[in-house]
Amino acid sequence: MSFWLIQSLNSLALGGVLFTLAAGFSLIFGLMRIANLSHGAYFMLGAYVGLSVVEAGHSFFLALIASALAIGLLGLVVERVILRRLAGNSLSQVLATLGVAFVIADGSLWFWGGDPRLVSAPSFLSGGIKIIGQTFPLYRVALVVFSIVVALGLWLLLDKTKLGVMIRASVDDRQMAQGIGVPATKLFSIVFCLGSALAGIGGIAAAPILSVYPGLDADMLPLALVVVILGGLGSLLGAFIGSFLIGFIYSFGQALFPDLAYIILFLPMLIILAVRPRGLFGKISA
Repeated sequence: MSFWLIQSLNSLALGGVLFTLAAGFSLIFGLMRIANLSHGAYFMLGAYVGLSVVEAGHSFFLALIASALAIGLLGLVVERVILRRLAGNSLSQVLATLGVAFVIADGSLWFWGGDPRLVSAPSFLSGGIKIIGQTFPLYRVALVVFSIVVALGLWLLLDKTKLGVMIRASVDDRQMAQGIGVPATKLFSIVFCLGSALAGIGGIAAAPILSVYPGLDADMLPLALVVVILGGLGSLLGAFIGSFLIGFIYSFGQALFPDLAYIILFLPMLIILAVRPRGLFGKISA
């Protein structure tokens, strides 16, 4: 009983981490039709930036802000300087994001070294909490709560603001949205910046449970891809449900069938692609 409970709670914590990574990826993919292969690198770089802030003696909260600002700014620069110049050429844009990922990976290895680095959780979230007779790390519970707060914030942004209406309209029917005056160029920059910032926040938020190491980007990007494919392009609800679903599949797969973990992970993706190519909550785009 304790194994199933602890593993379920671990799955929820992983799902919370995946949501902060996959939500921005889904918005970028849904709006710009770009498989941003540098998104995992933004996640890793956000973790390293936050690590540097914490090691400098500052608070974990400041590390979250610094990671969001630094990676959001980086995303803005990449979109304006690189991707905008390749507008209309999706293949070149995807290859450019792959190149950015390699640059970030090698730059991080050069600057921070190749050893795994540990990040301590905030002191007020250290220790454990009793859940049905089992002690579980308080920080992992906080990660689940944090992901729900992020989801609510994004829902309010997308459903209750003019900017959100334009983003949703562009995801659903980009050509029609442009035809009625939606400023697509500015919108692309805003969404890419927001998605990158979310990846940066996810990186430092996950650091206390995953640690920070070279290759973290390559470990997390495939999980984000699976979440987006399962949930559907541009769907916040799909990203949220897909993240926790993949969190459970991946955690239990690793624990029960370690030799088949990736088969168990990617098989649902293949089935979804065959049965419902637009994902569980995706809409048919024009």
